[in-house]
Amino acid sequence: MAKVLIADDEMTMVQMITELLRSEGHEVSAFTTGAAALSALEENPPDLVITDLYLDKTRAHGLEILARSRALNPPAVVIMITGFGTVETAVEAMKKGAFDYLEKPFKLDELRLCVERAVSYRTAMAENIYLRKQIKQKYQFDQLVGTSNKMQAVFKLIERVADTDSTILILGESGTGKELVARALHFNSKRQYGQFVPVNCSALPESLLESELFGHKKGSFTGAISDKKGLFQEADGGTIFLDEIGSMSPLLQSRLLRVLQEREIRRVGDSTPLYVNVRVVAATNELLEKRIKEGKFREDLYYRLNVIPIGLPRLVERRDDIPLLIAHFFKNKMSARTGKNYQVTRQAMELLCGYDWPGNVRELENAIERACAMCEGDVIHPADLPPALLLAKSIGSHGHEDSDVDAHHHGNGNGNGNGDGLYPLSHSDGAATRLPAGGHRSLSVGEPLKNFIREQEIAYVNAALQQTGGDKEKAAELLGVSLATLYRKLAEPAESV
Repeated sequence: MAKVLIADDEMTMVQMITELLRSEGHEVSAFTTGAAALSALEENPPDLVITDLYLDKTRAHGLEILARSRALNPPAVVIMITGFGTVETAVEAMKKGAFDYLEKPFKLDELRLCVERAVSYRTAMAENIYLRKQIKQKYQFDQLVGTSNKMQAVFKLIERVADTDSTILILGESGTGKELVARALHFNSKRQYGQFVPVNCSALPESLLESELFGHKKGSFTGAISDKKGLFQEADGGTIFLDEIGSMSPLLQSRLLRVLQEREIRRVGDSTPLYVNVRVVAATNELLEKRIKEGKFREDLYYRLNVIPIGLPRLVERRDDIPLLIAHFFKNKMSARTGKNYQVTRQAMELLCGYDWPGNVRELENAIERACAMCEGDVIHPADLPPALLLAKSIGSHGHEDSDVDAHHHGNGNGNGNGDGLYPLSHSDGAATRLPAGGHRSLSVGEPLKNFIREQEIAYVNAALQQTGGDKEKAAELLGVSLATLYRKLAEPAESV
């Protein structure tokens, strides 16, 4: 049963509704003034609100009660009743989020049925909220992986703006995690109980995308055999994520601009505007300023979208996060699927950290998934990695002899039977992990001199990094080498016996 708040200035109406609902087992609180009802909303939030539109015959207190009820967390379901029923007031109430609308005089059976439907809807919403709380755990801020300075700055900005209604523009190359950031914004905001609706603006032609976004009326075009609710309506009370916003056509850009300005949409073939309460998060991997100069993107829309920009760095700009990301993929994806506790050899990690990752985090995730499928047992060796990494290493070595990766593939992976011991990969996503340093180990008699020289060299490079606080550009300058050479030195494996 539900907690119901009734607000009506007619005492006989209040008594009639109260008796009906209490006989149905509901807990009822009744008020005859708008001020008392508004106060009760804050003190004891109800599940269902039944309110008259004009509580004192001159002021529409009911619309204020409706707005306050919908702003509760979670929102209450609202049924509007009035003796001054017109099409205009009905449309206005429904646009602002009323569940249903009854005109006085109404039959008790009509009210009973309306309340049953509203309570069923509220129950379904409560179940949905529980499921969303479970989903939210996947998108907590601590699930966004990275200890690099650039990512920490991103996390702080996300945390600061998540609970606002400001429009967000996420900027970053493909594979940098734009949708993950959008979901984190939604599930850590007051809109978490509403829908998160992702839309790829480049995946559909203009005619279909318009209908998908805004909906259409029956008969508005060939194939429109019934009314269709658009994605903006689906996201009402929640967040709509417009990915690849730069590919949107000029017509849709103008329609989106109106949504941002007026908070209204018009379905295709419909002249009646519909109010939507939606937060817009957009994303692009293009330079919108360039598209504006080319006449392909509206400047006024750009400024409406770019209220709070969040720029995501490329993976190559935060190499120190690669071991953390790999540990995250192991713990949250691969190990959960296979039950194996995956580990990585030092040489494999050096290759992973030395690669430039043009596909960013998505490419890294795919590479780890491939490696887990290819490896024998639960230890990933260089030979298990995608050929692109081995080829990039071969090209980048500039004449240096590459170690035979296949020689490591069938080792026991514990560092005792081969010269490529396990990288100390932490499966705790919060632990800061630096680039592999090719740590010291005892050299056996007869082991190549190249290995000894290599270890002395890497120790010297690490000392420079320690002196510069991990700043690789400063370390390279201190050592008198280019940044590319420094990365190559860090990634070069020692030769095994």
